Amino acid sequence: MLHLRVISPADRTDRVLETIERATGVANVVLMPKAARRPAGDVLLFDVAREAANDLIEELKRLGLEEDGSIAIDNIELSISRAAEEAEEQAPGEGDDAVIWDQLAQRVTADSRITWAFLAFLAIATQIAGIGVLIPSQILIVGAMVLGPEFGAVAAVCFGLLRRDPRLIAVASRTLVVGFAVAIAVTFACAFVSRAIGWVTLDMLQHNDEVRFIVTPDKWSFIVALLAGAAGVLSITAGKSSALVGVFISVTTVPAAGYMAVAMALGRWDAVGHSLAQLAVNIAGMVAAGTATLLVQRFLWHRYGRRIPVVAGVHHEHEHGHDRRLVTRTGT
Repeated sequence: MLHLRVISPADRTDRVLETIERATGVANVVLMPKAARRPAGDVLLFDVAREAANDLIEELKRLGLEEDGSIAIDNIELSISRAAEEAEEQAPGEGDDAVIWDQLAQRVTADSRITWAFLAFLAIATQIAGIGVLIPSQILIVGAMVLGPEFGAVAAVCFGLLRRDPRLIAVASRTLVVGFAVAIAVTFACAFVSRAIGWVTLDMLQHNDEVRFIVTPDKWSFIVALLAGAAGVLSITAGKSSALVGVFISVTTVPAAGYMAVAMALGRWDAVGHSLAQLAVNIAGMVAAGTATLLVQRFLWHRYGRRIPVVAGVHHEHEHGHDRRLVTRTGT
């Protein structure tokens, strides 16, 4: 179940309340007149089944609450309510299969931006991977995989392709390119200094068969990337963040970047090329599978149809400044 807090202008509350009450999968509706101060209006609190949330959110946005009010969503960890159980039974499908598209859009938009935290995590993960390549240590390689934050930007590219949003694709792609460039540069600098003081020697890349898989991209690398991309998107859309750990461990994006950096510092340009190929194969596979997974989810979920009955003669009217839109819905 999801908990929604809606702030509605007073002159629109009756229509908002009607929309909520005739929607499938809604329970525990509370109205608090004139409770909101900024923006001013009435506050409505209610619970809705995940699988019925998208249509209701779209209807509320059509009533202008996105501009003149507010729509906030929280996940409910525990709900002890017979009304909530009946609401979930009424809603078609399963909650874990439902994608809350506005929630996903907000998450991937945030993950697509370059932040100091993103750069720091990726640089640290890449350095750990570089050390794991030199020692060599599979434990450090796995640790670097888990620490890497790059899948958020990959998911943003997938969502941008689904929505045909060039801006989101460009921002997320730039985040990946800049992030890996900075991480590789920092790791290269550390490896170069370590070589100068004798901590790193040329033969360290010649006796690391345990981690040689990082620089041997093949069909299996691409297949694993496809599976990881699909699993990663499913874990995000279903709210199963714990499954992302398995995704991180499956793909060798960060280890490839770490291998590339130390190979550059040691002048092993053949290994640099192989690492770059591994990095490209993994990202391409995740993007392809992630986008396909979102397409399938959107297609399959449409089969359930609308969760809000269309009532004859109901008018949705939205006034904002000089903008006035009137939408009339008729039907059965």
